[in-house]
Amino acid sequence: MLSLKLDRFATRDRAAFERALDRHTRRLIAVLPQRGASWGLARKLLNIFLRDSLYTGYLSKAYGLTSAEGLLEIPLDSITAKRIRKVAPELPRWRGVRHLDPHVSAAYQAARSAGGETRAHSAGTWMRTGGVLVSDEQPNEWLHPTVA
Repeated sequence: MLSLKLDRFATRDRAAFERALDRHTRRLIAVLPQRGASWGLARKLLNIFLRDSLYTGYLSKAYGLTSAEGLLEIPLDSITAKRIRKVAPELPRWRGVRHLDPHVSAAYQAARSAGGETRAHSAGTWMRTGGVLVSDEQPNEWLHPTVA
């Protein structure tokens, strides 16, 4: 079990935030089952947890997480990597979450930030529906039903 202090992430200081993120990524790797433990999986899980904590009003307010909103990373996986590579084809080939390392992750995060959208929110606007990658820029009746 991992104890995580959310207040360590409540900062606008990029260096302090990244130190906390790196420290907790290493701690999470240590408690994951050995067979599946990887830096990429630990980072993805931590990023999902932090984003969901930000979205939970009670946690966000109690721990001051809105101050770090612009620093949160997008949880990387094959869907988000595919989307990011569409705008930055020069990125390294996506080999999967298990093979993700800090350097490749940083490259994808930087490419996503270049788009101007807060990184953490990007994944919330993309999803797989019937095998088709859709986003808010691509209206889909299932996501955006029309009212007659």
